[in-house]
Amino acid sequence: PARTSPPPPKTMACQASLSPLDQGLESWASSSGYGRIEKSIPAGSSGWASFRKVTVAIPPSDDDGKPVSFFVKSSSRSCDEMFKGEALGLQAMYACSRYMPDDQTEKGNSLRIPKVFHYGDYSSGSNGSFLIMEYLNLAGRSDDYALGQAMARMHLAPPSDKAGNPNSSFGFNVDNTIGGTPQPNPWTKPNSGTKEWVEFFKTHRIGHQLNLAGDSYCSKLWDRDIAPRLELLFEDLMGEGKEIQPSLLHGDLWSGNIGSADGMPSVFD
Repeated sequence: PARTSPPPPKTMACQASLSPLDQGLESWASSSGYGRIEKSIPAGSSGWASFRKVTVAIPPSDDDGKPVSFFVKSSSRSCDEMFKGEALGLQAMYACSRYMPDDQTEKGNSLRIPKVFHYGDYSSGSNGSFLIMEYLNLAGRSDDYALGQAMARMHLAPPSDKAGNPNSSFGFNVDNTIGGTPQPNPWTKPNSGTKEWVEFFKTHRIGHQLNLAGDSYCSKLWDRDIAPRLELLFEDLMGEGKEIQPSLLHGDLWSGNIGSADGMPSVFD
């Protein structure tokens, strides 16, 4: 009888039929030691991304020993455009939210921040990118007092490698936006204090916004009367033991990205 070529392996046939996102998820799960994707359930979308809940065959465990599910955001745009800033921000908040001051002996209130597991572009040659983070069981607003305490605790966390600020500087690893407006975040010099913060705020926050506005009257008022005197407002915060220190800020905290998860206040975006 005539010989026929054997059918392609099932795994190859399945891989070829997967979307670029599904291929990326399968590859990530396998290389991370999580086995295969078991479920991938659509979970809504926005004007710029689609969301889904994903479970794997061999899930990692959270701090309480419970198996982790994943929340995946995907977009047709590149990771640098869409997810890199968000991923780095969540990683920094995750690190700082776990900080415990020296004078605090009990765990107290801390923020529940989703852990980032992966972010990047599709590797299949298709346009698009995705972000994989811990899936949180959100349940509406948390107690505002607990949220305030948890935010204060995050702000007290000292700069660190894990928080993306190894040199105790003002700025961030990537530029971002405030609404739809570009916002530059260049690093100041290592071990920065009040003087560097005033210069950063003057140049890269207010000065930058005025340049974008293109209002000559406001720009002249700022350059002539306000910016040269800005340091005078912070004279009491200069000198040993009084300097303004770098502190991680969210930058866009509002009711749409706060809630509660497992009984703890949460910031998830």
